[in-house]
Amino acid sequence: MIDPVLALQTAIHDHLVGAASVTALVPAAHIRAGSTRPDRLPTIIIADGTTMMHGRASGGQFVASVFLDLHIWTEADGIAAAKQIGAAVARRLMDWPTTTGFALDDFKHQRTVWPRDPDQNYGHGIMFIEAVIRWSI
Repeated sequence: MIDPVLALQTAIHDHLVGAASVTALVPAAHIRAGSTRPDRLPTIIIADGTTMMHGRASGGQFVASVFLDLHIWTEADGIAAAKQIGAAVARRLMDWPTTTGFALDDFKHQRTVWPRDPDQNYGHGIMFIEAVIRWSI
């Protein structure tokens, strides 16, 4: 595994793209990791995260908590459309992503906030994700 944040971003991306309930609302090509600035709407952007190292586990493994934000952006139906996408994403995240190169010891969608955009045609939600991961080098 190269980086815990990148590994979790990839797992979440693949998990969301693999859900017809999510891709019915957001095209798979609009679900991506990277900056929080949307270039196509609607979109889900898995922003860069933070890693908090916990140290070593048995068998020479490493353990860390990874915190990521998922930004949901919509246009046309504003916050109502963003909340519909958020509900589909939240439901999908009830099932943990499949991982490659690391194991999830815990995975949770902590909370979601819906900041108001000055233009009511746009909707924006931020979902906060926390995972405890374990891996070997």
